[in-house]
Amino acid sequence: MESDVGPLDDAALVRPPGSAPLAFTVDFITPIVDDPYDFGAIAAANSLSDVYAMGGDPTVALAICGFPADQLPLHVLQEIFRGGRDKAAEAGCAIVGGHTVNDAELKYGLCVIGTVDPANILSQTHARPGDLLVLTKPIGFGIASQAIKKQEISAPDLQQVTALMATLNRSAKDAALAAGAHAATDVTGFGLLGHLRHLAIGANCAARLWPRAVPVLDCVRPLAAAGAVPGGTKKNLAYVDPYCSWRIELAESERLILADAQTSGGLLIAVPPDRADELVTDLQRRRAPACSIVGEVISGEAGHIEVTARREV
Repeated sequence: MESDVGPLDDAALVRPPGSAPLAFTVDFITPIVDDPYDFGAIAAANSLSDVYAMGGDPTVALAICGFPADQLPLHVLQEIFRGGRDKAAEAGCAIVGGHTVNDAELKYGLCVIGTVDPANILSQTHARPGDLLVLTKPIGFGIASQAIKKQEISAPDLQQVTALMATLNRSAKDAALAAGAHAATDVTGFGLLGHLRHLAIGANCAARLWPRAVPVLDCVRPLAAAGAVPGGTKKNLAYVDPYCSWRIELAESERLILADAQTSGGLLIAVPPDRADELVTDLQRRRAPACSIVGEVISGEAGHIEVTARREV
C-alpha cells in the first residue's frame, strides 16, 4: 500500500490498490466528566475527529477500554460503551468489536477506519500561503476539564462544556470540503498553538494567529487568570513558545489558553481567502459551535507562528 500522509497529520492515510484511500487512527482518554455515558460519548467524538480532520467519513471502529473492575461496578462500563456506541452511530460508524483489559486507571476510546475521497484529502501538507484559518469550536476544554474534576465549575458551564466536547466535527468537515478547503487539523492535546505549528510544518510554511479573534469558553479566562491550569497545558506552552513571535502583549494566562490541551476540540481549517466567508456562512448555517477566522498561513520558516494584535490585510 502507498502512504499519503504528512509528518504530523491526525490520521494515517493509505491507498489500497484499486480502492479509495482509508484513514486509520486510534485515540483513547481518561475520564474528564463524572457521568459515564457522557464520558463514552466524548471519548468517541474525540477519536472520530481524527478522520474528519483528514476530510474523511468514519465507517467502522473497534473499542479500547481499560477498566478497574475491582473499583467500579460493571454498569459504569456498560454506560461508557453505550455513550460511545450512540456517538459512533450518530457519525454513521459501526463499533464492531474491541478489547477490554483490567486496568487500575479507567480509559476508553476507539480505533477508527474511515473512507476519504482522493480529491478531498485535507492533509496538512496541502495548506498554502494566503490561506485563512477558521476555527470551529471555542478553546479552553483542558482548563474547564480540570475545573470539572475539582468541582469548581457551575452546572450551566458543565453542561455547555460537556455538550461541546461531545459535538462531532462532521458538519465542520462537510463545510470545509464544500468551501474547497486545502487542509485541516483537529485541535486536541497539543492545543491551538501546537496544532497550528504542526499544520505549518506539514505545509512547509509559517502561520499568523490573531488571538483576539480566537473563541474561548466563557468560564475559562477567570480560571486561567486564577492559575487553575493543567500541567499539560503548561508543557504545551513551553514546547511551542520558542517557535512563536509574540507581537502582542498577552498575559501569561492568555498565552496558556492558546496552548490549552483540548479534548475533542474543533477543526482548524485552512481555506483559500476568497472562500473563507463562504465557509463561515456555511458553518453558521450548520450551527457549528464556532466559525471564527483566527489567522492565516504565510510564507516563512516552517512551523513558525507570529502572534499579532490584529488581522493584517
